[in-house]
Amino acid sequence: MACGGHPPRILFLDDHVVVVDKPSGMPSVPARTPFDPPDVARVLAAGVLAGAIAPEAVHRLDRDTSGLLVLARTALARRTLGGAFERREVKKSYLAVVVGRPPVPAGTIHLPLGADPASAPRQRVDPIHGRVATSRWWTIASGWPTAEQTFLGLEPVTGRSHQLRAHLAWLGCPVAGDRLYCRAATASVGRLWLHAGRIAFPHPADGRTVELVAPLCLESSGGPG
Repeated sequence: MACGGHPPRILFLDDHVVVVDKPSGMPSVPARTPFDPPDVARVLAAGVLAGAIAPEAVHRLDRDTSGLLVLARTALARRTLGGAFERREVKKSYLAVVVGRPPVPAGTIHLPLGADPASAPRQRVDPIHGRVATSRWWTIASGWPTAEQTFLGLEPVTGRSHQLRAHLAWLGCPVAGDRLYCRAATASVGRLWLHAGRIAFPHPADGRTVELVAPLCLESSGGPG
């Protein structure tokens, strides 16, 4: 189970790729300041991959989002995987605990997103200058893990910054623990309850599909409710 506080757990490793289950609170790419926690690649290079070339993340998860992160171990793998992400050949889905209930059991949100200059790094719905953003969502369990929350499955069709978080906030169901998009309503739930739970991608060496799953653990300290 992917519980908060654990080191990045390796779920797939070969000469080309490493896929980890990243904990909430750890950056997926090198931090902008020396005061932030070490990123996943540095932790791996200092631990189980000691002596090898440090891998490089080929996509990003927000620092407070947990779950599956793909890192390349060679320049060729980095280029090949980067192209697969750009061509949307990589399939990802997320799990989230949200505050409240969506208006319907499932749906698709088509709303362009752009930076909010008054509240960086927050994103906002911007129909004039925003970039196309599409998210699918569906209800897994209503009134769970608490009566005031809903457990959702999510699929980001596009890959904009904070896309799922911004879209869910617009829907009226912000992610539990999301202080950036719903500070007042989620101040006491410990962490951001958004988790990259499933990924499938073509292996950069031979094109075979690699599919991995990492469940979300709701028993970690400071959980929802």
